[in-house]
Amino acid sequence: MFNDIADVRTKLGQQQYIASDEIGTVVYLAHSLCKPILAEGPAGVGKTELAKAWAASLGMPLVRLQCYEGLDESKALYEWEYAKQMLYTQLLRDTLKNVIGDVSSLKEAANKLAAEEDVFFSENFLLPRPLMTALTSDEPVVLLIDEIDRADVEFEAFLLEVLSDFQVSVPELGTIKAKHQPMVLLTSNNTRELSEALKRRCLFLHVGYPTQDAELEIVRLKVPDLKPDLAQQAVAVVHQLRNMDLRKTPSISETLDWARALVMLNAESIDEETLTNTLNVLLKYEADVQKARRMMGNDGRSKRNYGGYDQ
Repeated sequence: MFNDIADVRTKLGQQQYIASDEIGTVVYLAHSLCKPILAEGPAGVGKTELAKAWAASLGMPLVRLQCYEGLDESKALYEWEYAKQMLYTQLLRDTLKNVIGDVSSLKEAANKLAAEEDVFFSENFLLPRPLMTALTSDEPVVLLIDEIDRADVEFEAFLLEVLSDFQVSVPELGTIKAKHQPMVLLTSNNTRELSEALKRRCLFLHVGYPTQDAELEIVRLKVPDLKPDLAQQAVAVVHQLRNMDLRKTPSISETLDWARALVMLNAESIDEETLTNTLNVLLKYEADVQKARRMMGNDGRSKRNYGGYDQ
């Protein structure tokens, strides 16, 4: 458990996650109040990494449910292993004959088999999916429900019951309650508006792009082989790009990819040639690449370095 907000930030930092005061406060309150966290913000700013660091910092397993369009409760909660049921049916064929015995009609045989169906709809044949895994775990877990905004509204409504009572109903088995209430982090990239009912059940956390100093600290932590002055240049360029009207703004994860690319290329500085050859690591659309080259003066005539280090 966390002792206080400072302890949260320290333990997350030990997992190479640099948490702001706001993040530290929300994670601490989530533990203290046993409330889920809804983390919203652009893709690639570290929302998923927060869940991983949260779990690792407390030595708890991480259970991840990746959301997508068409996700339903059977894929998120549990399924019956029909292949296993059929296999057991074949193996127990002789036993089934003895159970049915001498019957005079198909209806009578069906009734006798129905009386034994609990054998085939028991936990032995239950295939738990992430939600069921989190609820039935013998130890506390961190449950990551990633990109909830990609799931349908119907699945979001189903999720409300799980987050309210931390229990689910399996018709064949009855109500299954959580052995330990999981710590829950839901992430959203804001591709659609989430319901007020879901937001009411959660502590809200906005995770945006970090300040230049904070991002520089992240780069130095994650890519220690990058020279300090080059790290400053790289972060400065990324922040210049974020101020442009681009279709896809570079995220923290793309900053780190670029930093690693600069290390691999043994770059000494971010000059015209280096920027031209590596801009596609940061930007994912050709229109954005061309716009960035124009707006940063990369027209083939300039020999300066970028990121505020003109020479």
